[in-house]
Amino acid sequence: MRIDWLSAHPRHAAALAEAHVQAFGALLPGWTAEQALAELRAHDRPATVPSTLVALDGDGEWLGSVSLLAEDHPDIPQYSPWLASLYVRPEARGNGTGRALVARAVAEAAALGIGTLYLYCTPAVAGWYLGLGWRQHEVLHLGPLVVHVLAIDCREHA
Repeated sequence: MRIDWLSAHPRHAAALAEAHVQAFGALLPGWTAEQALAELRAHDRPATVPSTLVALDGDGEWLGSVSLLAEDHPDIPQYSPWLASLYVRPEARGNGTGRALVARAVAEAAALGIGTLYLYCTPAVAGWYLGLGWRQHEVLHLGPLVVHVLAIDCREHA
């Protein structure tokens, strides 16, 4: 597995957009695959915010992705920047792909001079991130869901 910028592999953007809407659409009612694709296509430069990293297998097929965003949800603009949309294909789960994507995103954020990076997730997923060194920052309601806002000091985990 290798991790690279989606901007270097734009052929995967449409499939990633579909996967993101299926996985995260409940958080943004009305969000479409077309909108998700437009967002991913806007991540057209590496090593910046916004940008997306993609994990690739030996054949260059995508295994998962994660994004760095300035804003991840309009109802919580007070925190920025964000680690967002971590997604690993079901058949690629359990082998460290998600962990590797998160670690690379945190390292890239540190290289950009970002001190604190945030994410939000459901309570069922929060423990996984806490095990990677993230800390609880806030618990809040986001639409119909209760979410955990977590934070990490990028300099300590780069």
